[in-house]
Amino acid sequence: MPRRTVPDVGIITTGHDVADARLHKITAALQHRDLTVELWGLGEPEGGPAGAVVHAGPRGNLVQRLARTAVLPWRTKAKVVMTVDPDMIPITRLVTTLRRRKMVADIHEDYTRLLADRAWAKGPAGLPARLIVRASSKLAAGADLTVVADSHLAPHEAKQRLVVQNFPYVPFLALTPPTGAPRAVYVGDLRASRGLFDMVETVAAAPDWSVDLIGPVAPSDRDELEARINRADLAGRVRLHGRQPPADAWKLTQGAWASLAMLQPTPAFVEAMPSKIYEYLASGLPVLSTRLPRQTRVIEESGGGVLVDSVAEASETLRRWSADPGELEKLRDHALQWAAANLPATTPYDALADAILKLLKHDS
Repeated sequence: MPRRTVPDVGIITTGHDVADARLHKITAALQHRDLTVELWGLGEPEGGPAGAVVHAGPRGNLVQRLARTAVLPWRTKAKVVMTVDPDMIPITRLVTTLRRRKMVADIHEDYTRLLADRAWAKGPAGLPARLIVRASSKLAAGADLTVVADSHLAPHEAKQRLVVQNFPYVPFLALTPPTGAPRAVYVGDLRASRGLFDMVETVAAAPDWSVDLIGPVAPSDRDELEARINRADLAGRVRLHGRQPPADAWKLTQGAWASLAMLQPTPAFVEAMPSKIYEYLASGLPVLSTRLPRQTRVIEESGGGVLVDSVAEASETLRRWSADPGELEKLRDHALQWAAANLPATTPYDALADAILKLLKHDS
């Protein structure tokens, strides 16, 4: 079989949309090394990375996800198989071992703490998920390459461990000065624990402002959100864009005045460093943020944003900014200066692509 008919890398997921930003960043770095990529995931194929062979379908129910988890690792014929879901690690380890293929496990969240944020994962009903996460962490340590999105994430005992932080992928960003009426933006998944309703109420109390929310809304929050934004005090001022491929998502931020990052201090987020903070700063978007430890350090160090403790304080900040845009201009300058001095000139995903390239050369 000719070389180019077998993908170099197959990325498989039963939980991520093919428009997911991390999938796009990984794929772009692999293609930059002239590696061919096949992606299996959720959503619409056109939302997937350009140049990759994309297979996508609807999310479905739990039974359908379990079925895909069992089948998907067998479907890709790629030389290196990469999974980004903890529940796919056991079967992927089995399949790649039997087929003598290389396996990459991408651990980009603290799944144990993430489960603590989900009501369905508590008590006896969540025991299977908690057991899968524990088993997957141990099995991920034995993969040919274990990728983690932050240094604090397990497994620490992996035989080959690579930290690939979610720093900005500059070609996706849109650096433009503020234009038009005061407008805030948020890019990322939308749910109550990520500050969804705090962001909405912040804008409600700052009548000069509107907000673009760019990302998928958690089904459990959608009805409440739609009812709230259709009330008279917010009508037309909150725009929902749904999930977008990253380049399209950042185009929607062009001309915005400021950005929002109002994560709640849940077990999953209290030690996390949201990639959006780096992306906002690199885009010259002043950040209005809650005081989670790591993002507090970055915002204080950069001088590129303001930290708040309440919705009332956040809305007062927006009102102050629209009354005195000069403050925003100073924050914007500080954000860009800090990003230029502190964020890597090359994406860390290049290191991942180089590590996978070594796996392929070692196997050839």
